[in-house]
Order: sequence, then structure tokens, then C-alpha cells
Amino acid sequence: MGKKLSMKGWLFISPALILLAVFLVYPIIYSFYLSFTSTKGIISSFVGFKNYIRLTKDPMFLLALKNTGIILVIQVPIMLISALILANILNDRKLAGRGIFRTAIFLPSVTSLIAYTILFKMLFSFDGIINRLLLSTGIVDHPLEWLTTPKLAVFVLILAMLWRWTGYNTVFYLSAMQNISYEIYEAAEIDGASKTQTFLRITLPLLKPMILFTTIMSTIGTLQLFDEPMNLSQGGVTAATMGPGNCFLTLSVYIYNLCFKYVPNFGYAATVSYVIVFIIAALTVLQFWVGQSNEEKDAKKRLEKEGKA
Repeated sequence: MGKKLSMKGWLFISPALILLAVFLVYPIIYSFYLSFTSTKGIISSFVGFKNYIRLTKDPMFLLALKNTGIILVIQVPIMLISALILANILNDRKLAGRGIFRTAIFLPSVTSLIAYTILFKMLFSFDGIINRLLLSTGIVDHPLEWLTTPKLAVFVLILAMLWRWTGYNTVFYLSAMQNISYEIYEAAEIDGASKTQTFLRITLPLLKPMILFTTIMSTIGTLQLFDEPMNLSQGGVTAATMGPGNCFLTLSVYIYNLCFKYVPNFGYAATVSYVIVFIIAALTVLQFWVGQSNEEKDAKKRLEKEGKA
């Protein structure tokens, strides 16, 4: 009877398993094999680790890695800190209309990627609203070339990402905060703790698992950044080629160029994609290690306090 039930179970899930094997497992394995080949059209040759060695001497890859790293280091911390602050404000039971504010802060994350990048491109264009406001207030005496000046273009890119994704992470933190008993906050308030002390001593420690989760997901998303730089540059009309530093060239954009813009070399493109996988894996392990180390330190402190008591 048990074997029959087991066979029926496997029969029911077999379509899903077949689809996963065909569209997920096989592409992962085949793309890893491709990273050891040099392919041009239908012609493919096995080159071993030559593609990985080539990466160390490829100035475009190194530039893409640098650009992606700069965006990651700047954008992710600002986004997560802003999300934490917003979530803490929106978690206040005394805040009037907090349901409306929660909805408004989340709306950008469900906006079309193409629509919102085009919107930012219009806002920061040479004759856009931002330049008009700056000129009318006398802050600048000539229109700024936001999308053709590398540093300004990176600023616009990071600002666009913050606008879209900060609210998304805010919802995660807000959901975690609502699982914290309100009695803890009331006890802290009775003991005379300020809102800042409550946030730092109660909220942040209890949010560590969610902070770790959002940090990992945000890191993965930034390392795979493609839509925003591609839509803002429209294939290289702006700072991606006009600026001296190709500031919109990220790792994913470089993979796209290797496949569809330059002479197609899918093997080398697969190599670059697996470098992203290795970086994500290394950063994820590091973040888990840091999270566990902090938990161990907190546990030791609690034991020391209990021992003294």
C-alpha cells in the first residue's frame, strides 16, 4: 500500500520535476559546460580554463565588475537603512493614515521596470523637469547633462533604484516588526527608553534574520543589474558610450553585449555569468558567517549577564 501511494505521489509531481529538469537543471549544467568552451555561432571548441584566465586581462570585464561593485557598495546600504527607518516610522500605531503611507511606499516596486526608467530619463533629460527646477531656483546657471556625465549618470541610476526598491524592502521589515510583541515596546517606554534606544536595543536585534535575508537578496539583485542601465542608456546613446568610463556597463549588460552586440561568444558570456554566481555565493557565505558571529556574541553576552545576576 505504501509503495503504491509513493508511486502515485511521484506520478503527480513528475510533470513539475520534468519541467524543472528541462528548464532549470539542464540550462545550469550546460551553461557551466559552455563556460569552458569558445563558441561562435554553431562552432564550439573546448578551451578549458582559458576563458577564466581571459577575464583577468579583459579591461571591459574589469570595468563592468568595478561599476557593479560601486553601485552595490553605495546603493544597497542606503536602501536598506532607509527601508529600516521607514518601516520603523510606519510601524507606529499612533501614525494617522499609516495604511495609505504603506501602500504608497510599496507602489514603486510594482511599477514596470521600463516605465519607471523612462520616467527617470525624462525627468533628468537636458530639458527635463529637474533641470528646469534647478535653473528656476538659481541653484545652477546652465542645464546639467545628467545622463551624459558619468558621475551624474551613476547618481541617477542609484536614485532610480532607491525609488523602486526601498519600499519593497520596507514591507519586509514592516512585516517582521509586526511580529514583535507591542508589550515589549510599552515596557521600554515605561522604563524611560527613548525611541532611538528602543529602535537600537529592541527592534534591530530582533530584525537580524530579516536584515540578513534582505541584504542577501539585494546583493543578488544588484549583481544581476541589467534593466535600469540598459533602459537609461538605450543601447549606448548616453553615458554608456559617450562618457569616458562606460558608467552604465554592469556585468549583466556585458553578458548581453557578448551575446547580442559584439561578435557572439556564448562560451565567454557563460564564463562571466558564472563569475557572478561565484561572487554571489562568496558574499552570501560571508554574510551568513557575519550573522552567525553576531548571534554567538549576543549569546555570550546574555550568558555573562545571567552569570553575574
